[in-house]
Amino acid sequence: METVGRFAPSPSGRIHLGNILCALLVWLSARQKGGKVVLRIEDLDTARCPRRYAEQMEDDLRWLGLDWDEGPGVGGPDGPYYQSERTALYQAALKKLEQKGLVYPCFCTRAELHAASAPHREDGQVVYAGTCRNLTAEEAAEKAKKRPPALRLRVPEEVWGFTDGHLGPYEENLARDCGDFLLRRSDGMFAYQLAVVVDDAAMGVTEVVRGADLLDSTPRQLYLYDLLGLTPPKFYHFPLLLTADGRRLSKRNADAGLDALRDRSTAAEILGKLAYLAGFNPSAVPKTAEALLADFDWDKVPTEDICIPEGLF
Repeated sequence: METVGRFAPSPSGRIHLGNILCALLVWLSARQKGGKVVLRIEDLDTARCPRRYAEQMEDDLRWLGLDWDEGPGVGGPDGPYYQSERTALYQAALKKLEQKGLVYPCFCTRAELHAASAPHREDGQVVYAGTCRNLTAEEAAEKAKKRPPALRLRVPEEVWGFTDGHLGPYEENLARDCGDFLLRRSDGMFAYQLAVVVDDAAMGVTEVVRGADLLDSTPRQLYLYDLLGLTPPKFYHFPLLLTADGRRLSKRNADAGLDALRDRSTAAEILGKLAYLAGFNPSAVPKTAEALLADFDWDKVPTEDICIPEGLF
């Protein structure tokens, strides 16, 4: 079976070094197997992700030499490649889940979800307490007069796990570790967990390469794949890039953004340094993506977060 990788950025600002490393790993992992790359733009939140950001991102990827076989500007059989244009597919999947009796309205506000009494994971994320899980139809109808509901998926008291292609075994008890999760927000926007599963399956994606911050999303997604009768891809999660003082890179703070980097570096210089940090370039010498194919190996990539040395870029 042909390998199909995908890079699926959310264009809420200019891409930074962490995004570029993700795109590079997606590209190398698929190309080394003779596979293809799909570019999908995850712009469900159109207010935060205007089209001009996506177009700039596409230009940046071309400048870096990270091409794609399907996606914006290229086309392909599984488009459209902007999530904002794929909501009918998410609605169809939501209907299937509703027919299974697993979806219910949730009227909890953000403030209520983050209340001190709510259970929290070690990383600070809220585990939904099931506040609205057992509302009667009458109670839900009364609450809907004051506030439009979000929609949540009931999860079982079951452990769902998998073996990551890079980080190894990982599992979660869905009820204890994440709780019933969102499928659609109260403003009508479909949630990431549902959209990404629907799109990866529809686009024939066989391997998902993404940052380790999304590792804990995978059990929820595997549960959705199972409920929808879809075949899940292989997952590869890689460590995050951190600033020299240990902060996560952010589009909001323009940390190591490509706008500044393009003014003072070549694409080969950026890729060569990233590959060096990721363990498969022996030194920080400039290299094109094509030149890195010979040395790329998942076994060389670290499993712990990577600090960018001061002055490297």
